[in-house]
Amino acid sequence: MTTVALAVTDGMLHFELSVAHEVFGTVPAGVPDPWYDLVVCGPDAVRAGRFRLEPDHGLDRLPYADTVIVPGWADVDEAPPADLLDAVRAAHEAGARVVSLCTGAFVLAAAGLLDGLRATTHWAHTRVLAERHPRVTVDPDVLYVDNGSVLTSAGKAAALDLCLHLVRLDRGASVANTLARRLVVPPHRHGGQAQFVATPVPAPGNHPLAGLLPWVLERLDEPLTVEDLARQARMSSRNLGRHFRSVTGTTPLQWLLTQRIRHAQELLETTDDGIDSIAAATGMGTATTLRRHFNRTVGVPPDTYRRAFRSRTHPHATTPARGLPGE
Repeated sequence: MTTVALAVTDGMLHFELSVAHEVFGTVPAGVPDPWYDLVVCGPDAVRAGRFRLEPDHGLDRLPYADTVIVPGWADVDEAPPADLLDAVRAAHEAGARVVSLCTGAFVLAAAGLLDGLRATTHWAHTRVLAERHPRVTVDPDVLYVDNGSVLTSAGKAAALDLCLHLVRLDRGASVANTLARRLVVPPHRHGGQAQFVATPVPAPGNHPLAGLLPWVLERLDEPLTVEDLARQARMSSRNLGRHFRSVTGTTPLQWLLTQRIRHAQELLETTDDGIDSIAAATGMGTATTLRRHFNRTVGVPPDTYRRAFRSRTHPHATTPARGLPGE
């Protein structure tokens, strides 16, 4: 079991706090136990928006958690309290993975955890973050940034994207997908190494590609072309490309390749199928083609990815979770 601690104090944004609590504090239906051990750490009583919160532990317990999450900080013009900064810094020094949601990046930056790293926050505050902390490389155009032990997200919905990314890293694509379905949101199943930036995925809805995208996902093993997609969508290839740009932010072929890579990741994580079989199942054709695209997209070859994932998730290959004293 992995301990996740929410670091809270007066002035936290309740939406981001609730997102983290929903993801890590509720066992999704269909997912085997154990789930995360979620605790809330803060002063005696905390005001988050109009809500009053009673933490489980003081901030001094943060260093005992495996993952520490700092929700959004409401007033970015106000310096975060010293005890919060000290506790977050101590948790990082103790080996915890430290995560900020939305403007929680201002807390991590003030604690010195983002110096020399790439980071993001809500787009409306990226300029202020960059000016106030010049040693941080602030990227205003991404959903979240993963530096390994320190992760930051943009605002609101991107906080959920990052939380799902954490679940995927810890529990794999299958569990992350199950959780995403329960939350009625699209899963973000990208792989990544020390640093990773996500690509937006279109949400379900009434758009021109709403019927096409599920159709494609059911046929990833087929050699689909842009003309095949346009024919299924009953539009010209030019109109298809325009709608793909609008809905997904990319081209039809690039979106299709991304879905093939995602499916390959899931098969590498959940099956013992050989690379040739996975190449066929994902429409890559040959193992050589799969390896080339996978290495370019994910950063490592498929075999390396499979070994790294299984060593991370095997119960005897990981460091035991650090539960809080007395638990």
